[in-house]
Amino acid sequence: MKALPLLAAVLAFSLSTAALAHDPSEKVTVLQEQLLKNAPGKKAMMIEVDYQPGQSSIAHKHDGTAMAYVLEGEVISQVKGEQPITYKKGQFWYEPAGSEHLVSKNASQNKPAKLLVFMVLAPDEPVLIPLKN
Repeated sequence: MKALPLLAAVLAFSLSTAALAHDPSEKVTVLQEQLLKNAPGKKAMMIEVDYQPGQSSIAHKHDGTAMAYVLEGEVISQVKGEQPITYKKGQFWYEPAGSEHLVSKNASQNKPAKLLVFMVLAPDEPVLIPLKN
């Protein structure tokens, strides 16, 4: 298991902007990453995302497909064109490839939240691409 700061690669240029109005330092752990034999040119990733109380991600998109499952706490998620939804422990959602994920945050100001995310993407695609305001 290797720990991967979700935004390490992209925050180098993003942190210099004043547009970040939240804490982008959620802990992300890549649990598994595997090339898919039945889908040449694609890989699957299983990722755990830990949000501290009140923590959120930057607005972003995924070139790959993502499915998320709430392991702990409650998470507010909003994909462009849809209303924000609060997902509780045991609930899940799907994001088609190319979706713009406008909101992803811990719904609680005093309890942590944890997601299990399964993604399918090309081996050279980043996990997320920050959206420009």
